[in-house]
Amino acid sequence: MRLHVADHPLVAHKLAVLRDAQTPSPTFRQLVDELVTLLAYEATRDVRTAEVEIRTPVATTTGVKIADPNPIVVPILRAGLGMLEGMTRLLPTAEVGFLGLQRDEETLEAITYANRLPDDLTGRQCFLLDPMLATGGTLVASIDYLLQRGARDVTAVCLIAAPEGLKVVEEFVGDRADVQVVVAAVDERLDEHAYIVPGLGDAGDRLYGIV
Repeated sequence: MRLHVADHPLVAHKLAVLRDAQTPSPTFRQLVDELVTLLAYEATRDVRTAEVEIRTPVATTTGVKIADPNPIVVPILRAGLGMLEGMTRLLPTAEVGFLGLQRDEETLEAITYANRLPDDLTGRQCFLLDPMLATGGTLVASIDYLLQRGARDVTAVCLIAAPEGLKVVEEFVGDRADVQVVVAAVDERLDEHAYIVPGLGDAGDRLYGIV
């Protein structure tokens, strides 16, 4: 597993405002969108391309386009939806799948309740979107779901991560696939309730309100 922490002043600034408990939901949603676009720039650095011949107003030259098959972006419901537009802004040709997982607050295990993904992901570059990498259970279950369908190139884009969760993901992945995790920051730790410290609260609730 490869870890990339986006070290950029704009990333740090937007993350600081997201952490503020006084930041209202509309501002929180806008900042998540902007922050994910910055993270997407880093996450797509190794996206596969193919050469294409183009004609400029002056001459013929060679450029590149996103290679087939198109990448697939998979937000993890529900909080991952708040990251979707920021990601597809940079990858407009990507297909979009959906994966519904939620954490059992007693066992802390991830439970799958919905999916909308191709049966065969062989040869596809997959981008998972989930704001928080806490215990690692949800991300491990999501990665496993993609690997079972043939994916071998998976990038997870998260706003923040806990060291404990990163360790769980790294141990799970091993040498099974090429997995990268792109985050804005790695926080200190998990508390006794498995929340990231200092964190930014429940991302889903702050994006959409408490349901």
